[in-house]
Amino acid sequence: MTSGVLAIDQGTTNTKALLIDASGIIVARASVPVAVTHPQPGWAEQSGEAIWQSVQAAVDECLRVRSDVKLASIGISNQRESVLLWDRATGDALGPCVTWQCRRSTERLAPLRRPEVETLVAGKTGLGLDPLFPAAKIGWLLDNVAGARAAAKAGTVCAGTVDSWLLSKLTGGKVHATDFSNASRTQLFDIHRLCWDDELARLFDAQIALLPQALPSDSVFGVTVAQGAIPQGLTVGAMMGDSHAALYGHGIRAPGAVKATYGTGSSLMTLTERPVLSRNGLSSTIAWGVGGNVAYALEGNISVSGQAAAFATSLLGLPDEAALARLAQSVESSDGVFFVPALAGLGAPHWRADVRGLFTGMSLSTRPAHFARATLEAIALQIYDVFVAMQADRGMQLSALSADGGASRNDLLMQIQSDVLQKPVRRSRVAELSAIGAGIMAGIRAGLWSEEHALSGLITEADVFAPTAGESSRDRLVAGWRSAIDQAIAGTRR
Repeated sequence: MTSGVLAIDQGTTNTKALLIDASGIIVARASVPVAVTHPQPGWAEQSGEAIWQSVQAAVDECLRVRSDVKLASIGISNQRESVLLWDRATGDALGPCVTWQCRRSTERLAPLRRPEVETLVAGKTGLGLDPLFPAAKIGWLLDNVAGARAAAKAGTVCAGTVDSWLLSKLTGGKVHATDFSNASRTQLFDIHRLCWDDELARLFDAQIALLPQALPSDSVFGVTVAQGAIPQGLTVGAMMGDSHAALYGHGIRAPGAVKATYGTGSSLMTLTERPVLSRNGLSSTIAWGVGGNVAYALEGNISVSGQAAAFATSLLGLPDEAALARLAQSVESSDGVFFVPALAGLGAPHWRADVRGLFTGMSLSTRPAHFARATLEAIALQIYDVFVAMQADRGMQLSALSADGGASRNDLLMQIQSDVLQKPVRRSRVAELSAIGAGIMAGIRAGLWSEEHALSGLITEADVFAPTAGESSRDRLVAGWRSAIDQAIAGTRR
């Protein structure tokens, strides 16, 4: 019987599970969809129980395929900034899981938009005020889930991000913990002192007593209870937010390189020597805590990325996103058409939750293919904006882009991305880099392999896309994009 690790990546629309054997080969994989509902404009939520059931189903399928693998550890990566409440005694979810895309806490942030408050929050957390982050969502849940505020005062409620929820379920409710990377995204965690902050909790009307213990990412977080295919006594040996896990899975361990995850939204992340207070609309965050050390990163979050392709596919009446890619490939340019996919507001570097999506530049010669290509260009141009902001904050040229995530499977998108950046794009040949990163860390923690072995043998090979278009055509495209962004923002002001 061979040894291995179970890697779980709980994403916004899918839960993935990988079984990685001791030689670093993925011997089983499974993916289970998870529904997102939108009960009001700008709202996005999920069922915490449905999330957990999707994890159980994905794990059961993996372990059914390869029951001969003896598990040494579990690694978890998760959609970040999504938050929920649950009963401390029963483990039942209280109300919905409010996802990272949800804007329902926008009004709660309005009174806080004062320079002194924004400086305080950014100084402690590295994050700007935005409904993306969980702090204001927790306050909303406490005030809007029946009995939650009173139960919180009585000490019978837990609050946490998806990693904490899954850990509680896996351990039978015995452990309430998170890792530094997920904690750093809540806007309640001091990334310098590595602890929850009372002043921030009061500011956002949250309660520290509800929050999980924050631990390094490679901690022994707890042990499982037997349920379904999950065995008794299996160590949970790694937890990271999905973007952080993807960075780790790419093998990036030093400043200078950037990774972009093309999921529902996108996250660009680059390591920094210490927390960097961005002047260009980015966030400072904890990449991970490993081996007694804390790594920091500069990050830009894009609200709608791969989801823009899904939206355009539906809008154009196409059967799938592969058809969208073929349609986009049928024309050499978008012929002046631009799509601003602000379907859940604009994220980094603009941070305008109120802006809505926009197609512009149409003429009588515009065809569906131009809309399709404009959609792929929009994904790449959003990445470009964050990449440029990162270079400005770092005061250096960044060498290349490492890409992962479902939308990165699109060759045309990757080529457009390389042309827009005028940099090589390295795409992992394994799409599930977040799961890979969590699995690698769990395997190191369990002693299955060393960090050196992981970097030399487990990090997957990549396809490389080099620029084929010149800077002048790129500059014209960027100028048109900037004009479209300005139009979208101006339209909101009216």
